[in-house]
Amino acid sequence: FGAPMSARDLILLLGGLFLIWKASKEIHESIEGEEEGLKTRVSSFLGAIVQIMLLDIIFSLDSVITAVGLSDHLFIMMAAVVIAVGVMMFAARPIGEFVDRHPSVKMLALSFLILVGFTLILESFDVHVPKGYIYFAMFFSIAVESLNLLRNKKNPL
Repeated sequence: FGAPMSARDLILLLGGLFLIWKASKEIHESIEGEEEGLKTRVSSFLGAIVQIMLLDIIFSLDSVITAVGLSDHLFIMMAAVVIAVGVMMFAARPIGEFVDRHPSVKMLALSFLILVGFTLILESFDVHVPKGYIYFAMFFSIAVESLNLLRNKKNPL
């Protein structure tokens, strides 16, 4: 808390705040309902893809910078970022359709974004949260939701 903020810390802070704001807004719209119709859904879907790509690039650059400090294989790191963005672009529609069919998965994903946002904010203030805790919480939540989806598939309400 006593050290000045670096550019990395500022990116983490702003990224964390953005994720919390965006996820909270989506949760609110999901609960309260959207005011505009299909046009909002299409534009927000395209906007979400662009935002995810930008965030992915920003946080991937941070990872690349860190990895370059640990490795001399800059080309491999850059290729991994490009591949990740490409996969996101091709997988966005099928994932979006799956989430539309299973709204509880959307809530879980939005909750993960809030968790990651808080983690980024803490990291920006040099408060380290062991990633294993975050991964375990996410894995456990996904496992429980998967069981619920399987149960609902076999025994629809």
